[in-house]
Amino acid sequence: MSHDGVGPRAVMRSVAFLTAGVLAVPALAGCSEKDPAGKPTAGQEIAPAERGQIADGGTLRWAVDALPETLNAFQADADAATSKVAGAVLPSMYRLDANGRPQRNPDYLESAKVVDREPRQVVLYKLNQQAVWSDGREIGAADFAAQWRALSGKDTAFWTARNAGYDRIEKIERGANDLEVRVTFSKPYADWQSLFSPLYPKDVMGTPDAFNDGARRKLKVTAGPFALDTVDKDSGEVRLKRNPRWWGRPAKLSELVLRAVPRDKRTAALAEGKVDLAEIGSSEAHRITLAARDKGKGNGAPLAHGPGAALTPGKSLRSWAIAHGSDEEAADEEILARKKRGKAVAKYADEQSSLRGFEVRKSLEPAFTQLALNGEEGPLADERVRRAVARALDREELARVVLKPLGLPAEPVGSHLALSGQQAYADNSGALGGQDTKEARALLADAGWVSGGPVKEEQKEKKAAGAGASKEPAGSEASEASQTPAGSDSDADSDTDEGSGSSEDSGSSGSSSTSDGSDGSDSSTTSGSSDSSSSSDSSSSSDSSDSSGDDGTYIVGEDGKPGDDKPGENRAPALLVPAPLAELQRVALLDQAYVLGVHSQAEKAQKAKKQKAGKKQRIGKKQQAETENQRKKDGPGTSGKVEKNLAHEGRTQFQHGGAPGAYAPKGTAAPGRVAAGPLAKNGKPLTLRFVLPSGPGSQSLRAVGERIARMLEGIGIRTEISKVADESYFKDHIASGQYDLALYSWPASAFPATDARPIYSKPVPAADGSLNVEQNYTRVGTDQVDQLFDQAIAELDPGESRSLVRKADARIWAAAGSIPLYQRPQLTAARTNLANAGAFGFQTPLYEDMGFLKKGAKPQVSPSS
Repeated sequence: MSHDGVGPRAVMRSVAFLTAGVLAVPALAGCSEKDPAGKPTAGQEIAPAERGQIADGGTLRWAVDALPETLNAFQADADAATSKVAGAVLPSMYRLDANGRPQRNPDYLESAKVVDREPRQVVLYKLNQQAVWSDGREIGAADFAAQWRALSGKDTAFWTARNAGYDRIEKIERGANDLEVRVTFSKPYADWQSLFSPLYPKDVMGTPDAFNDGARRKLKVTAGPFALDTVDKDSGEVRLKRNPRWWGRPAKLSELVLRAVPRDKRTAALAEGKVDLAEIGSSEAHRITLAARDKGKGNGAPLAHGPGAALTPGKSLRSWAIAHGSDEEAADEEILARKKRGKAVAKYADEQSSLRGFEVRKSLEPAFTQLALNGEEGPLADERVRRAVARALDREELARVVLKPLGLPAEPVGSHLALSGQQAYADNSGALGGQDTKEARALLADAGWVSGGPVKEEQKEKKAAGAGASKEPAGSEASEASQTPAGSDSDADSDTDEGSGSSEDSGSSGSSSTSDGSDGSDSSTTSGSSDSSSSSDSSSSSDSSDSSGDDGTYIVGEDGKPGDDKPGENRAPALLVPAPLAELQRVALLDQAYVLGVHSQAEKAQKAKKQKAGKKQRIGKKQQAETENQRKKDGPGTSGKVEKNLAHEGRTQFQHGGAPGAYAPKGTAAPGRVAAGPLAKNGKPLTLRFVLPSGPGSQSLRAVGERIARMLEGIGIRTEISKVADESYFKDHIASGQYDLALYSWPASAFPATDARPIYSKPVPAADGSLNVEQNYTRVGTDQVDQLFDQAIAELDPGESRSLVRKADARIWAAAGSIPLYQRPQLTAARTNLANAGAFGFQTPLYEDMGFLKKGAKPQVSPSS
């Protein structure tokens, strides 16, 4: 689990305490004829082609984040590269189809079924008689038994990361012949199809030494369409070659090379021809899309994007004048800058020319991003506060922020335990309820958090929490793009690149981005600042940032000063400046003047407003009348001070909060009124620490985080955003519980009763007196959820087991420890002639079918990018 992909399944320990009451869960409809699992939200894009259309031979170079630390998939440091190697060179009894459902792998299994249920569950595997290891030995019961003993957890000398399922096996023995394997379970196990995938030879699993060290850098014996050739740390490559003993469909490729390429260097690697297939981000996808569109323009045509795009004729003339002017020092500097710019433009143009040989294939990952609410202590230990946070969220809007600019279906995820298309999926979000601001406020009031209550002044400044965190009030960040009302033309323009190139935050209103704290220093910006910038580097052409700026109503969180780690500590309250309804309606008229061209006046007003930040302002009836008279005298678009301030306020107000029925760009939903003041309880303000990663690959998470912060403003919850370095985000904050709110992703397993239980089980006391949270980093769990998982894993009727899993999911929703938001986007750059590879979605890759198309051949379905 991680914020930027699927990570290790290591079990973590931490102190946690939580309370949970009885959850009212609506009954699930079990008799409906319609399958609640539905279909995958997005199909895969792999350029499918028949094997006859694919050339025999060739080398596919596939980018991975890093060389695998181990080739043993059952060790704690196994990663995505480990899984790729194992999938290509080792047996798997079952693999996933395009719907994320397990299917028997006929290359290894003729059949597998439960043959006995009483007195013990017995599964009989009948192996493919041609299945042999690369040393010529038949795959058989000895290999199954060795893997069971290593992973059962009974011998601690084996350094295993997990033993789920294997710990329920009682014995493994040979069946009627060498091709049969009988597995007897001590306790019923519904997810028995998850076992022995991958299957390692007994040479690896037979002893602790072989298991712990023997398969970290080499696999002498394999049994897949490919075999391991070399692992070269110096070149950063794992090289696989065809397995001459493979009995299945022969691999089309002669070699498969996994090459370590960091994410920020993949554009260059693609352009230089070092890789043929790579997972990429939205900025790289945008460049590839632009390269494809520029094909017909010819190599000599200037590009309308990239480092030279910002050089207008006027700027070019000025540059020439300086370079040839009488000021020799300035001329020398300008000549040097012109040479540097020329090299950058030429390099960018060359890269774009090379990128024309690639296309973007996109789908949705089998993983989802969630908002985690830490229920260990503080306000979120109260279930009512957690539910209020959840009811304040517009999950459809958050999904659109990330997925719509990429041209992917923007549908919120309805389950914690499966994704649409998987067998266990059902939308159980109704157990918690949808967005309802009124209900959210009522829940907070019921929990004792009231608006306008007395707030104790903080006596002294506390140390900022989290090493290297950038701490700031929500909404205080400087925008990376000029401020634009939601729904305006610039927003529409950012969505025109078929999504793949726009920022995931494109089209949002008021989101922002600031300097991160990855350098180890704290940094924050003043509320209401706005910086319009245009980057000239190669990736900037693909990123369109959200409009941002001051909310125009009140400041959320602290006033840019370091504060407490924990919510609930005494701290100085933010000063609020709510505008009366009548004033908002008048401001809306002035907003029209802003839209018609009072931009410079609004910028001056913004600077003035920054200087007054933190001061309480009230406009009485007399002042309103005077102001109205002045407006009538000056008219819209004048330079009066009040008009300038209010035009700016009206513009920012109606990005996401204003008077119903007042002016807003077409398509903008009428927002509800914001909370009248800070919520407080026992003299303490309701403030939550929102931890977000600061790395360059986490823009979408930060954009979503900003949106969430503003949604919480609407119910009176202040958020204090802390941006931390990517490398410390999970270890130092999520796993250790140093957060109130956080965004990170979980994979969606085909076997949720087994794999999801550690994520949602109730923390229990450990031997040292702490609480064992396993992988439940929200520290929220209930006995009912644990019981439903236990029943589901022991239920051998597949339909009944899925029903129990869905009931467990409904209770997880009701507890509001985590809120699923959206399925993660999957963007892959692939050579245009590469078939059966790309954005796989749920499906297990078929390595033997990957290859390059024969000359003149075309894939069955063209990619939508």
